[in-house]
Amino acid sequence: MKHKVLFGPAGSPIDYKGAAYKAPKYIREEGLDSYEYQSPYGVRIGESSATTLKKESEKHDVLISMHGPYYINLCAKEEEKIEKSLGHLISMARAGEWIGAYRLVFHPGAYLNRKPEKAMEISKNTVNRLFEELESEGIEEFTFAPETTGKRTQQGNIGEIVELCSSFDHFEPTVDFAHVHARGRGFLTKKDDYNCIFSTLEDKLDIDILHCHFTTIEYGNHGEVKHHTLDESDEYGPNIRDLLANLIDNGWKANIICETPLRDVDALKMKEIYEEMV
Repeated sequence: MKHKVLFGPAGSPIDYKGAAYKAPKYIREEGLDSYEYQSPYGVRIGESSATTLKKESEKHDVLISMHGPYYINLCAKEEEKIEKSLGHLISMARAGEWIGAYRLVFHPGAYLNRKPEKAMEISKNTVNRLFEELESEGIEEFTFAPETTGKRTQQGNIGEIVELCSSFDHFEPTVDFAHVHARGRGFLTKKDDYNCIFSTLEDKLDIDILHCHFTTIEYGNHGEVKHHTLDESDEYGPNIRDLLANLIDNGWKANIICETPLRDVDALKMKEIYEEMV
């Protein structure tokens, strides 16, 4: 098979008791391929631990990404919050360089009762400022990966993520298919429902490996409510088989990060389903 789909957990495996920066050995021994290191409340990993994580991931052939703080808002109304968001992104890029993270995942922000077009204009200005500051800091090895978001009040539908990524170098998408599903109030119910997502990605971007998030998800009128386990797919959706069928049929190379409450356990189930299907 020409292309391959990788699988790994969002955060350390549920039964793993060691330091997060030493998790790659455990993850590889489980039979998984990747690991998304989590920094949701601030980038706190130091250079020594980050360097260890990089060495461990290379030693055990585990692909590393990093999820940044939830506080980031590229299109915040207040200059103070823009500056804090820039600080978080710079900290991510610096730590990501130490870690060897191939993607730096973050949520772009929220509309805050403004038109999406205005929010996008502000976000692009913030990214331009980000690049200026990264250059002055001497940080060069980074790929930011803005994520599709699950609430309808947030910047981050598939079109907005593609627009950000097509507008800047060093930007690649993170497609959280559960968020797309929840934002669309149950949009992904069968294999063909994914066609518009993949056609948009193919038409607008040149992607070597698609970085993905996946979980079963509960949603309401405003979008995302709660993540559920893979075994609850029939009750809540979406179904992992529909995504995998699209990846296989279209020859996509992808890294699927599992965000269910049973992150590594369900990542292994996804991998087993995938291997049955290819």
